[in-house]
Amino acid sequence: ATSAGTENIYSDRVEPGTAEYEAAFKDITTRLFSEGGTRFYDRSALWQLQGERNWKANKYTITGGFSFRQYLPYSKGNIFSDTSSTRITNEQGGVYVGAARKLLKSEKLKVTATARVDKNVNFPILISPAASAVYSFDPENILRFSFSSAIRNPTLQDQYLYYNVGRAVLLGNLNGVENLVTVPSLINSLSTSASVLEYFDVAAVVPEKVKTLEVGFRNTIGKNLFLDGSYYYSFYKDFLGFQLGADVDVIQSSNAVDLGSVQVYRVAANSTKLVTTQGFSIGANYFFGKSFSLNGNYSWNKLNTVEDDPIIPAFNTPEHKYNLGISAREISKVIWGIPLRNWGLSLNYRWIESFLFEGSPQFTGTIPDYDMIDAQVNVKIPSKNITFKLGGSNLFGVTPFFSKKGSINERSQRAFNNEIYMVYGGPQVGRLAYFSVSYEPDLRRK
Repeated sequence: ATSAGTENIYSDRVEPGTAEYEAAFKDITTRLFSEGGTRFYDRSALWQLQGERNWKANKYTITGGFSFRQYLPYSKGNIFSDTSSTRITNEQGGVYVGAARKLLKSEKLKVTATARVDKNVNFPILISPAASAVYSFDPENILRFSFSSAIRNPTLQDQYLYYNVGRAVLLGNLNGVENLVTVPSLINSLSTSASVLEYFDVAAVVPEKVKTLEVGFRNTIGKNLFLDGSYYYSFYKDFLGFQLGADVDVIQSSNAVDLGSVQVYRVAANSTKLVTTQGFSIGANYFFGKSFSLNGNYSWNKLNTVEDDPIIPAFNTPEHKYNLGISAREISKVIWGIPLRNWGLSLNYRWIESFLFEGSPQFTGTIPDYDMIDAQVNVKIPSKNITFKLGGSNLFGVTPFFSKKGSINERSQRAFNNEIYMVYGGPQVGRLAYFSVSYEPDLRRK
């Protein structure tokens, strides 16, 4: 109903099950997203070719190879800026060569040097060198040092994306964007005037470059406990992320922002500062009973943020996470009175700390910490060369059961239906079960 003197600008809501509802449903689901409907069009394709060869040259082991990719995105303007008759193609390729040699009389020191050359059609040639040294005290105790460099070409989304999510347009940035307004100054102008607007430009995206220093070790304690750990520190130049800005018109007579003209953009961009990250990981495996092993690992990853850099880095990595598990291979014994032969199993617990997720279509939000239990069992029939495997991921969540919310029954239901978010704005991920049968024929001549 509408009050006197007002006009109802909204259409009546159609009732499910009616002919009008079915017609409206068919209309919106058959029109493309770019036409105001809900249907996406994506007929993209990817061609890839790669090869590698190893050979000996005197005391050196040489490795050489190449890779080539051709991207053929085709979305009719639903995802990329390929509207009308515009077709996008993108190619990139690389070649690499490396040499390794053992040194010292005992040949316990192995040094390696490599170089890679990459080229994307939209960016200049880039060279990535790397080197490493590995010293083996014995086969089970090893110390390693490495320097590496790499490049990351802007993705198709970074280059060509044009996706209107309502709150903003997600925009690729192959050619640069000019005269955007910062979001904070736009908000301030609503209570003052357009004179407080702050304008900025976003340079066209370029490949991201990183250099990493790493030290690691592998150690054996006794005959059953194996440890492996490493620490890294990385330096990023032109770190890829995005910036938020708005395109606005100003009403000259009142010096106010024309709100009807405001369009917010999330623009792919490179950091103007040096971005560094660091982290370490440690893992342990304890073997017992011939077939069984206990395993665990922990990792710490940190983005050393630069507060005055306008880029939103989209690091999207939890600072802390760990795994604990038990596994067995080719069991051939009696367990709890049950004869087992050629059986295997694994049970693994994973915990991931809450972290800030940036860069999804819904922009920024927090992913709550979560955990899950995965398990699988397999049996091999050697005479038939067949292996059966049954397993599941996220079978159970421990944290929901021990939370303080709800009764024991409610917490149990949440634990056994452990639906978690891995991407902000994405769907909840629940249980996944699988069953597989694999056949491996023995091709050796008898």
